[in-house]
Amino acid sequence: MAIEREVAGVRCTEVLAELSDYLDGELDPGRRSQVAAHLRGCDVCARFGGAFTGAIQQLRREEGSQGTIESTVFERLRVHLAKGLSLH
Repeated sequence: MAIEREVAGVRCTEVLAELSDYLDGELDPGRRSQVAAHLRGCDVCARFGGAFTGAIQQLRREEGSQGTIESTVFERLRVHLAKGLSLH
């Protein structure tokens, strides 16, 4: 990530590392609240989070109709999206 911002006491890299857990509801309530506050205050992470969320939702829809998706697919997708993310 070219720019590391701290918003709501959480750095961008932390949000990216925990985004999947956030979307899956696997973070404890306090951490979930911190990540949500960061996403509301950081336009870069909000844009990335929106793209990531859309991709995950699409994969989940396809998973339901075509069987299971390898667990590594989500990690490869996150890495690919992060590489393509253009920052300020």
